[in-house]
Amino acid sequence: MNPPFRQRRLFPGQGHGGMPGLEFDATLHESAPARNRMQTSTASPVPIPAARGFTLIELAIVLFVVGLLLGGMLLPLAGQQDIRNFGDTQKILIESRDALLGFAMANDRLPCPASAASNGVESPAGGGACTNPYDGFLPAATLGLSPVDAQGYRLDGWGGEAAHRVRYAVSTANANAFTTQNQMKSIGMTTLAAVAAGDLKVCNTGTDMASEGTATAACDTTPTDTTLAADAVAVIYSLGKNAGVEGAGDHEKHNSSLPAAVVAADPAFVNAPQGPAFDDQMLWLSKSALFNRMVAAGRLP
Repeated sequence: MNPPFRQRRLFPGQGHGGMPGLEFDATLHESAPARNRMQTSTASPVPIPAARGFTLIELAIVLFVVGLLLGGMLLPLAGQQDIRNFGDTQKILIESRDALLGFAMANDRLPCPASAASNGVESPAGGGACTNPYDGFLPAATLGLSPVDAQGYRLDGWGGEAAHRVRYAVSTANANAFTTQNQMKSIGMTTLAAVAAGDLKVCNTGTDMASEGTATAACDTTPTDTTLAADAVAVIYSLGKNAGVEGAGDHEKHNSSLPAAVVAADPAFVNAPQGPAFDDQMLWLSKSALFNRMVAAGRLP
């Protein structure tokens, strides 16, 4: 740092006669900018690190984690779709049962099931002795239901294939009284209400059923088995997600699944608990429910 230097300034006197002037002494120092210009920086520049990519191991780990996340998402989505299809099928079965009741109130009889060749029309047209009382399809064309497939059959919630057509069976009791016009009124509710040959049975298991594949087929009567219905007039059902492929065990083979039926068509059906061995969905129409609607509509007695 340079030493300061002194500067003397003389101010002239004032007044008459030139009085001695006053002396002012000031010490001046170098300014800060001057000092800064004399200093030069010697610091080295900070090095910038080189860019670094992912290693193959890191990429493999990332892909593995992403795969696990996607797999975890797909499984719940598939389960949700199954639940939706199951619910849609249940709604279709309820709608079908209501349509059967409406048809009965308008025509004094239930429709016959459609055959595999009748394009959704009851067989025979006009009712009477049905051609496929235990192994037919819901006559969607006769009932005016929609939507239907290209051949006129109502599909269940799983849809898409002929195996998913809604099935329908009807009682042949009392000489086909339930499918012959005015026969219910002629025979009378008291006679029709009694359990008779040709009435439909619904069992909770397909194990040890009596006389399976015959007109006298019936549910097993052991204490652990239950007859859910002994005199149903109609059964409406779907073969479920695995339609066309019988489930393991004895349950599904009793619900007619033409053309791949294992047991010949008979009046006994199975509505077992849902599980790996059984995924069919079923509703049935009791005599009491039918009579109630017919009386309310003035068709009976």
